Amino acid sequence: MGPSPAEIVRTLVAGRLPALVHLAHRPGPFHVRHATDPDGRVLMLVPVVSDLAAELAPGSADDVAVVLDVLDLPPAAGAPSLGRAWVSGWAAPLTGAAAHAAAADFAAVDPTGDLLDVGTRFRLHRFEVVEVRLESAGVHRVDPVEYAAAAPDPLHPVEAALLADLADHHGPEVTGYLRRRLDLPDGEPRVLRLDRYGMVVAYGGPGDRRRARLAFPRPVADVAELSRLLHPMLCRHAVAARSGARPPVD
Repeated sequence: MGPSPAEIVRTLVAGRLPALVHLAHRPGPFHVRHATDPDGRVLMLVPVVSDLAAELAPGSADDVAVVLDVLDLPPAAGAPSLGRAWVSGWAAPLTGAAAHAAAADFAAVDPTGDLLDVGTRFRLHRFEVVEVRLESAGVHRVDPVEYAAAAPDPLHPVEAALLADLADHHGPEVTGYLRRRLDLPDGEPRVLRLDRYGMVVAYGGPGDRRRARLAFPRPVADVAELSRLLHPMLCRHAVAARSGARPPVD
Protein backbone atom coordinates (compact mmCIF):
# COMPACT_ATOMS: atom_id res chain seq x y z
CA MET A 1 0.00 0.00 0.00
CA GLY A 2 1.21 3.49 -0.80
CA PRO A 3 -0.09 7.04 -0.50
CA SER A 4 -3.24 7.88 -2.46
CA PRO A 5 -3.19 10.62 -5.11
CA ALA A 6 -5.01 12.89 -2.64
CA GLU A 7 -2.35 12.30 0.01
CA ILE A 8 0.44 12.93 -2.49
CA VAL A 9 -1.08 16.25 -3.54
CA ARG A 10 -1.57 17.31 0.09
CA THR A 11 2.08 16.42 0.72
CA LEU A 12 3.37 18.34 -2.28
CA VAL A 13 1.37 21.51 -1.64
CA ALA A 14 1.85 21.53 2.14
CA GLY A 15 4.37 24.37 1.88
CA ARG A 16 7.78 22.70 2.08
CA LEU A 17 8.51 22.83 -1.65
CA PRO A 18 8.98 25.78 -4.03
CA ALA A 19 5.84 26.75 -5.93
CA LEU A 20 4.66 28.78 -8.87
CA VAL A 21 1.30 30.46 -9.13
CA HIS A 22 -0.51 31.01 -12.41
CA LEU A 23 -3.22 33.68 -12.58
CA ALA A 24 -6.07 33.56 -15.05
CA HIS A 25 -5.71 36.12 -17.85
CA ARG A 26 -2.59 37.56 -16.20
CA PRO A 27 1.13 37.38 -17.06
CA GLY A 28 3.28 34.96 -15.14
CA PRO A 29 3.84 32.50 -13.63
CA PHE A 30 5.12 33.96 -10.35
CA HIS A 31 7.19 32.40 -7.60
CA VAL A 32 5.20 32.36 -4.37
CA ARG A 33 5.74 31.44 -0.74
CA HIS A 34 2.85 29.30 0.37
CA ALA A 35 1.50 26.91 2.98
CA THR A 36 -1.73 25.02 3.56
CA ASP A 37 -3.95 25.22 6.61
CA PRO A 38 -5.41 22.12 8.36
CA ASP A 39 -8.35 22.12 5.91
CA GLY A 40 -6.06 22.15 2.87
CA ARG A 41 -6.77 25.76 1.92
CA VAL A 42 -3.79 27.42 0.28
CA LEU A 43 -2.18 30.45 1.93
CA MET A 44 0.11 32.72 -0.08
CA LEU A 45 2.47 35.18 1.60
CA VAL A 46 2.95 38.05 -0.85
CA PRO A 47 5.02 41.26 -0.51
CA VAL A 48 2.69 44.22 -0.88
CA VAL A 49 5.16 45.84 -3.27
CA SER A 50 5.51 43.19 -5.96
CA ASP A 51 4.19 42.29 -9.38
CA LEU A 52 2.28 39.37 -7.87
CA ALA A 53 0.54 41.64 -5.34
CA ALA A 54 -0.51 43.96 -8.13
CA GLU A 55 -1.97 41.09 -10.14
CA LEU A 56 -3.74 39.60 -7.11
CA ALA A 57 -5.46 42.87 -6.25
CA PRO A 58 -9.18 42.09 -6.56
CA GLY A 59 -11.01 43.85 -9.34
CA SER A 60 -14.40 45.40 -9.22
CA ALA A 61 -16.20 42.08 -9.37
CA ASP A 62 -14.63 38.80 -8.30
CA ASP A 63 -11.63 37.27 -6.56
CA VAL A 64 -8.71 36.19 -8.74
CA ALA A 65 -8.65 32.68 -10.24
CA VAL A 66 -5.28 31.07 -9.48
CA VAL A 67 -3.48 27.75 -9.96
CA LEU A 68 -0.72 26.67 -7.57
CA ASP A 69 1.90 24.54 -9.32
CA VAL A 70 4.27 22.41 -7.19
CA LEU A 71 6.87 19.96 -8.54
CA ASP A 72 8.33 17.35 -6.23
CA LEU A 73 12.07 17.48 -5.59
CA PRO A 74 13.35 13.90 -5.07
CA PRO A 75 15.46 13.65 -1.92
CA ALA A 76 18.42 11.82 -3.49
CA ALA A 77 19.99 10.99 -6.83
CA GLY A 78 18.04 8.27 -8.61
CA ALA A 79 14.99 8.62 -6.38
CA PRO A 80 11.64 8.66 -8.22
CA SER A 81 9.56 11.83 -8.18
CA LEU A 82 6.14 11.95 -6.56
CA GLY A 83 5.03 14.05 -9.52
CA ARG A 84 3.59 17.50 -9.97
CA ALA A 85 0.54 18.90 -8.18
CA TRP A 86 -1.85 21.50 -9.55
CA VAL A 87 -4.53 22.97 -7.28
CA SER A 88 -6.79 25.84 -8.21
CA GLY A 89 -9.33 28.18 -6.70
CA TRP A 90 -10.16 31.87 -6.25
CA ALA A 91 -7.71 33.83 -4.10
CA ALA A 92 -8.83 36.59 -1.77
CA PRO A 93 -6.74 38.85 0.50
CA LEU A 94 -7.15 38.38 4.24
CA THR A 95 -7.40 41.14 6.82
CA GLY A 96 -8.02 41.49 10.54
CA ALA A 97 -8.74 38.38 12.59
CA ALA A 98 -8.79 36.18 9.47
CA ALA A 99 -5.26 37.28 8.56
CA HIS A 100 -4.08 36.69 12.15
CA ALA A 101 -5.47 33.14 12.20
CA ALA A 102 -4.04 32.40 8.75
CA ALA A 103 -0.62 33.66 9.87
CA ALA A 104 -0.71 31.15 12.73
CA ASP A 105 -1.56 28.34 10.28
CA PHE A 106 1.27 29.47 7.98
CA ALA A 107 3.73 29.57 10.89
CA ALA A 108 2.92 25.97 11.77
CA VAL A 109 4.44 25.02 8.40
CA ASP A 110 7.00 27.79 7.91
CA PRO A 111 7.67 30.01 10.94
CA THR A 112 9.18 32.84 8.92
CA GLY A 113 9.66 36.17 10.64
CA ASP A 114 7.98 37.89 7.69
CA LEU A 115 4.65 36.81 9.17
CA LEU A 116 5.15 39.51 11.81
CA ASP A 117 4.80 42.06 9.02
CA VAL A 118 1.50 40.80 7.65
CA GLY A 119 -0.64 43.89 7.20
CA THR A 120 2.32 46.17 6.53
CA ARG A 121 5.02 44.73 4.27
CA PHE A 122 3.21 41.48 3.46
CA ARG A 123 -0.32 40.33 2.79
CA LEU A 124 -1.79 36.86 3.08
CA HIS A 125 -4.11 35.57 0.36
CA ARG A 126 -6.11 32.38 0.74
CA PHE A 127 -8.08 30.13 -1.57
CA GLU A 128 -10.26 27.10 -1.12
CA VAL A 129 -9.15 24.32 -3.45
CA VAL A 130 -11.87 23.57 -6.01
CA GLU A 131 -9.88 21.58 -8.58
CA VAL A 132 -7.00 19.14 -8.01
CA ARG A 133 -4.72 17.34 -10.45
CA LEU A 134 -1.67 15.13 -9.96
CA GLU A 135 0.71 14.70 -12.87
CA SER A 136 2.51 11.37 -12.38
CA ALA A 137 2.66 8.80 -15.19
CA GLY A 138 -0.37 10.58 -16.60
CA VAL A 139 -2.75 13.15 -15.18
CA HIS A 140 -4.99 12.09 -12.30
CA ARG A 141 -7.94 14.21 -11.21
CA VAL A 142 -8.53 14.17 -7.48
CA ASP A 143 -11.84 14.90 -5.78
CA PRO A 144 -11.45 18.15 -3.80
CA VAL A 145 -13.29 16.55 -0.88
CA GLU A 146 -10.75 13.68 -0.82
CA TYR A 147 -7.94 16.21 -1.06
CA ALA A 148 -9.28 18.18 1.92
CA ALA A 149 -9.70 15.00 3.99
CA ALA A 150 -6.17 13.75 3.27
CA ALA A 151 -3.15 14.62 5.39
CA PRO A 152 0.38 15.53 4.28
CA ASP A 153 2.96 12.82 4.82
CA PRO A 154 4.72 13.44 8.16
CA LEU A 155 8.06 12.13 6.88
CA HIS A 156 8.30 14.24 3.74
CA PRO A 157 9.85 17.35 5.37
CA VAL A 158 12.75 15.26 6.75
CA GLU A 159 12.89 12.49 4.14
CA ALA A 160 16.29 13.52 2.74
CA ALA A 161 17.83 13.59 6.22
CA LEU A 162 16.33 10.19 7.09
CA LEU A 163 17.69 8.62 3.90
CA ALA A 164 21.14 10.11 4.51
CA ASP A 165 21.12 8.78 8.08
CA LEU A 166 20.18 5.27 6.91
CA ALA A 167 22.95 5.27 4.30
CA ASP A 168 25.68 6.91 6.39
CA HIS A 169 25.13 5.36 9.81
CA HIS A 170 23.22 2.11 9.26
CA GLY A 171 24.41 0.98 5.83
CA PRO A 172 25.29 -2.68 6.59
CA GLU A 173 22.16 -3.23 8.70
CA VAL A 174 19.91 -1.71 6.03
CA THR A 175 21.56 -3.76 3.26
CA GLY A 176 21.14 -7.00 5.22
CA TYR A 177 17.52 -6.24 6.03
CA LEU A 178 16.66 -5.40 2.42
CA ARG A 179 18.38 -8.55 1.12
CA ARG A 180 16.29 -10.64 3.50
CA ARG A 181 13.03 -8.88 2.62
CA LEU A 182 13.68 -9.09 -1.13
CA ASP A 183 15.29 -12.57 -1.00
CA LEU A 184 18.46 -11.33 -2.65
CA PRO A 185 21.64 -13.42 -2.35
CA ASP A 186 23.88 -10.41 -2.91
CA GLY A 187 23.87 -6.90 -4.35
CA GLU A 188 23.55 -3.50 -2.75
CA PRO A 189 19.86 -2.62 -2.45
CA ARG A 190 19.22 0.90 -1.21
CA VAL A 191 16.29 2.90 0.03
CA LEU A 192 15.27 5.64 -2.43
CA ARG A 193 12.16 7.05 -0.73
CA LEU A 194 10.35 6.89 2.59
CA ASP A 195 6.75 7.74 3.44
CA ARG A 196 4.28 6.89 6.18
CA TYR A 197 3.35 3.62 4.45
CA GLY A 198 6.75 2.17 3.60
CA MET A 199 9.85 2.54 1.46
CA VAL A 200 10.84 2.36 -2.20
CA VAL A 201 13.96 0.27 -2.76
CA ALA A 202 16.30 0.02 -5.76
CA TYR A 203 18.02 -3.32 -6.32
CA GLY A 204 19.96 -5.15 -9.02
CA GLY A 205 23.33 -4.57 -10.63
CA PRO A 206 24.82 -1.42 -12.18
CA GLY A 207 22.37 0.19 -14.56
CA ASP A 208 19.53 -2.00 -13.28
CA ARG A 209 16.50 0.21 -12.54
CA ARG A 210 14.38 -2.42 -10.80
CA ARG A 211 12.50 -1.11 -7.79
CA ALA A 212 10.29 -2.61 -5.14
CA ARG A 213 7.97 -1.15 -2.54
CA LEU A 214 8.22 -2.55 0.98
CA ALA A 215 5.27 -1.77 3.22
CA PHE A 216 5.46 -1.09 6.92
CA PRO A 217 3.24 -3.20 9.20
CA ARG A 218 1.19 -0.04 9.80
CA PRO A 219 1.33 3.59 8.70
CA VAL A 220 3.57 5.70 10.92
CA ALA A 221 2.38 8.95 12.46
CA ASP A 222 5.75 10.70 12.88
CA VAL A 223 9.52 10.27 12.92
CA ALA A 224 9.47 8.90 16.48
CA GLU A 225 7.13 6.08 15.46
CA LEU A 226 9.28 5.38 12.40
CA SER A 227 12.33 5.07 14.64
CA ARG A 228 10.55 2.57 16.88
CA LEU A 229 9.46 0.59 13.83
CA LEU A 230 12.94 0.48 12.29
CA HIS A 231 14.82 -0.13 15.54
CA PRO A 232 14.88 -3.94 15.25
CA MET A 233 16.26 -3.60 11.73
CA LEU A 234 18.95 -1.07 12.57
CA CYS A 235 20.08 -2.09 16.03
CA ARG A 236 22.36 -5.11 16.00
CA HIS A 237 21.89 -5.53 19.75
CA ALA A 238 18.10 -5.74 19.33
CA VAL A 239 18.43 -8.30 16.52
CA ALA A 240 20.85 -10.37 18.59
CA ALA A 241 18.55 -10.25 21.61
CA ARG A 242 15.60 -11.52 19.58
CA SER A 243 17.70 -14.40 18.18
CA GLY A 244 19.22 -15.29 21.56
CA ALA A 245 22.75 -14.57 20.36
CA ARG A 246 25.26 -12.38 22.13
CA PRO A 247 25.45 -8.89 20.61
CA PRO A 248 28.68 -8.02 18.81
CA VAL A 249 31.25 -6.00 20.66
CA ASP A 250 31.68 -2.53 19.15
